[in-house]
Amino acid sequence: MTALPDGGLALSQLDEQLLQSGVKGLPLIAPLRQHMIGIQHWNVLRADTGFPVALLRTSALRHNLDWMRGFCERHGALLAPHGKTTMSPQLFGAQLANGAWGITLASATQVQVAARFGVRRALLANELVAPSDIRALLHLLRDDPGFELIALADSPDGVARLAQAVDAAGLARPLPLLVELGLAGKRAGCRTGEEALAVARAIAAAPGLQLAGIEGYEGLLVSGDRDVDIERVHAFLDAMVALVRQCDAEGLFTGSQIVLSAGGSSYFDLVARRFAAIGAMSRPVLPILRSGCYLTNDHGHYFDLTRELDEREGGGPGLRPALEVWSIVLSRPEPTLAILGMGKRDASYDIGLPRALMRHRPGTAAPETLDTGWRIEKMNDQHAYLRLPEDAASALRVGDLIGCGISHPCTTFDKWAVLLLVDDAYNVEGAVNTFF
Repeated sequence: MTALPDGGLALSQLDEQLLQSGVKGLPLIAPLRQHMIGIQHWNVLRADTGFPVALLRTSALRHNLDWMRGFCERHGALLAPHGKTTMSPQLFGAQLANGAWGITLASATQVQVAARFGVRRALLANELVAPSDIRALLHLLRDDPGFELIALADSPDGVARLAQAVDAAGLARPLPLLVELGLAGKRAGCRTGEEALAVARAIAAAPGLQLAGIEGYEGLLVSGDRDVDIERVHAFLDAMVALVRQCDAEGLFTGSQIVLSAGGSSYFDLVARRFAAIGAMSRPVLPILRSGCYLTNDHGHYFDLTRELDEREGGGPGLRPALEVWSIVLSRPEPTLAILGMGKRDASYDIGLPRALMRHRPGTAAPETLDTGWRIEKMNDQHAYLRLPEDAASALRVGDLIGCGISHPCTTFDKWAVLLLVDDAYNVEGAVNTFF
């Protein structure tokens, strides 16, 4: 069991799977059913697990789930959390159980994984172009009438490809599409409102397709100048609202609702407020946020951004970091240098290196919190270089444990097939799986 709600997903196959020795982070010398992990009485601080090991603190997960549910209720927004962050069916289930409208995915294969475990509504936040991907998802829609999918388009060529494929597949229902409004110099999406309007008209005119709404991603507007970022986010959201109003004025929406979707993990509060103020349209508007990193937060990039979000929300207990990677000291080759058994294969390093949070000597009472003088200065594939303060040279031994926080959870999850769920005393309660 996962110690988290399952949201009605088909997770028993994961509970019953037989884990073999060699699963990273698990101390297995014989096969073990996954649902038995929670009754092994493992404790990370006793060094019962393998190292390195990726951990999710269940108290922080539950807090973040409740926090986001309350946030969405206050702002009248729906949540389709981006599943690419974790690609974990168990965590999808917990999000759905806590009120998520659906799950956002980034690729056709990710949609297939989500559907396989029982997700019933998916938002593919990407253009659907490759013939094999189109065939796979149209097959899924044709064979499972209860499965809902919304995809993106940002060009007349893309619209034409989808219309031809839907016609060839004999799909009995229209394929809903969102027009993606993009940003100059950034990734996919129409660069101007005029281009986006042309794509919207093409979708509305194409047999087998349906214009479901407008989509964008303001998370690309994060730089070192926060005031400028916020101005640019507001301008981008205004452009999205103007586009959806124009499409509505032209009668391009034919469904019962209009989807308006944005909201990464940096400025989703600004998105929620702007979408809530859109005013009357010809039909109800569904404002859908897509934050994925809210669930685990982190100790770096998103931690700093969500502290600023907390201030904009008026303070109070905000999102908590839930994801940690623990490793063991392998070597003390120099007085102020420790080599840890954790590297680029185990923890993210694309938006900042891991942060050393705690040290612990198995057999002693409790972990010690580390100050900023303890820092990871470099990582190789399997090793991290931990620099110690001068006055702490004798404080760390081979075999001691170091608990690290990470920056950017997306690129830590993809390094682990199994992550352990732990309570606040680091007792192992269960596990979750990922499918990257």
